[in-house]
Amino acid sequence: MVNAQLDSRDLFASERVITIAHGDQVYQLRLTSQNKLILTK
Repeated sequence: MVNAQLDSRDLFASERVITIAHGDQVYQLRLTSQNKLILTK
């Protein structure tokens, strides 16, 4: 994939937290009530 783009509306269609595995690390991407994104480890 080159220059892949995902729409956050598709990602957060049914949930407000997405878990992302990156190598041996796990992150959570959250959509706040103010429509901001927060990535935590």
